[in-house]
Amino acid sequence: MLRCDRGASAAEFALVLPVFLLFLFGIIDVGRYMWTLNTAEKATQMGARAAVVSNFVPTGLSTKEFGAVLGQGAPITLAEFDRVQCSKSGSTVSCNCPTGYTSPAVCSTLGTPDSTTFNAIVTRMRRIAPAISETNVVINYTNSGLGYAGDPNGADVAPLVTVSASNIVFTPLIFQFFGASFSMPTISATLTMEDGQGAVEHAN
Repeated sequence: MLRCDRGASAAEFALVLPVFLLFLFGIIDVGRYMWTLNTAEKATQMGARAAVVSNFVPTGLSTKEFGAVLGQGAPITLAEFDRVQCSKSGSTVSCNCPTGYTSPAVCSTLGTPDSTTFNAIVTRMRRIAPAISETNVVINYTNSGLGYAGDPNGADVAPLVTVSASNIVFTPLIFQFFGASFSMPTISATLTMEDGQGAVEHAN
């Protein structure tokens, strides 16, 4: 009995096409993911650079005088200053001592956060990685052991400044048909505070 094989190629193509498209989109998505990850890493590096030459976001940390308690020239201890964390929720920037890093001498005198500086740091980051929003950014000021009470030239503390970007949403092409996405890992960069005074636009 004679068999007609017309249309066999079309049927085979229809079977292979979905696998081919998944493979193609997968390659494209790997490239997109690596590009987004690299730009976010560079953005956090630039954010850290801007933060260490700009005003402290927790204003009370830069003006806190430790000399009366520790004595002139004494190193700033972890009991006096451990870590302060600043972030933004909605339109409000807040700074606090995170759980496990309580330093009563500082936590109660953080003052009003410098929202202008925080927003400017985020703006600098977004020039490189537009996917980063203000709510993705967290700035930590951690005791580096370099600060001395009664510093006449500026803030008593010289913290390590860590700028982190977390919960950046990435949507692969193959997920867009289903409205699905996932959050990228947290990316951070750390530098030692320099002058702690100035505007972000002066950062190189």
